Amino acid sequence: MRMFWSVLLLLVFVQDYSGPARLPLPENIRVRATPVDIVPDDPARRRVGGLTYLGGVELHESGQGIGGYSALAVQGDRFTLVSDGGNVLSFRLTLPSTITDVSARPLPDGPSAGWQKRDRDAESLTFDRATGSAWVGFEHYNEIWRYSADLRTATGQVRPSVMRKWPEGGGAEAMARLVDGSFIVLSEIGRPRGRRMVRHAVRFAGDPVLAPDRGYRFLYQPPAGFSPVDAVQLPDGRLLVLNRAFGLPYGFTAKLTLIDVAAIKPGATVQGRELATLAPPTLYDNFEGVAALREGESTVLWLVSDDNQLFLQRTLLLKFRLDV
Repeated sequence: MRMFWSVLLLLVFVQDYSGPARLPLPENIRVRATPVDIVPDDPARRRVGGLTYLGGVELHESGQGIGGYSALAVQGDRFTLVSDGGNVLSFRLTLPSTITDVSARPLPDGPSAGWQKRDRDAESLTFDRATGSAWVGFEHYNEIWRYSADLRTATGQVRPSVMRKWPEGGGAEAMARLVDGSFIVLSEIGRPRGRRMVRHAVRFAGDPVLAPDRGYRFLYQPPAGFSPVDAVQLPDGRLLVLNRAFGLPYGFTAKLTLIDVAAIKPGATVQGRELATLAPPTLYDNFEGVAALREGESTVLWLVSDDNQLFLQRTLLLKFRLDV
């Protein structure tokens, strides 16, 4: 039965990208949450590689413009999710499952004026809380847009020359602003190097909207069979990359890797150290967004899954403590 659903998911997933439909705008969105265990058959298990599971929920939504979340930001108990249709969902969450203060809206502007998936395919999100700016990376156009911190006003955009030849479906899939003001951007789609696949990557020296030509290229080598889908700098300075794979028999699985930022240099090929894997017996789905923050003396991670707006998948929001 698991094989049947995986094959069906593959067929539907591929079809979704063959002819993107016009996307609905957020309207009358309602959200509720139900708690989930990281190992469904063993609620007592909480250890996942170098992480400890602290709790999580499955989001149940109703209304137009729901689902498909590819990027995530967390500040305190306020969550901001951006979908690959260019919609923004914001709410407060208190574990185990209390959702309040829900709001939804479209991004105010983007690479195209249309509302097909490819016109507003937002895949990555990063913030500078000090200046009150946010940046969103878009596939298909390989563009980076800057917005106000509340994502209600566009303040600039760029199509960097170093990204123009990236594959149409792989641009700015993962993006992280580092504490030194530089930006790391990773492409989801790569090219072969020997028996492995490497991914295009660039480090901008500062805000790419202001100085898109200041920086350098490098390559990222994900775990075999996986592709980078999001990244974030941890409070201790390391770069954490969320990697995703799709295949039989389970469908989507994920791996988290840790990179020493000092290893990122012009022309270098960077390979992370594996931290944790989300695959059976743990929960698994199309995880595409990651956020990191400090809580007391601990570093915590939040992961969100993209349900592709399909009934076969779920929107999961999971919290972990980093133990390594």
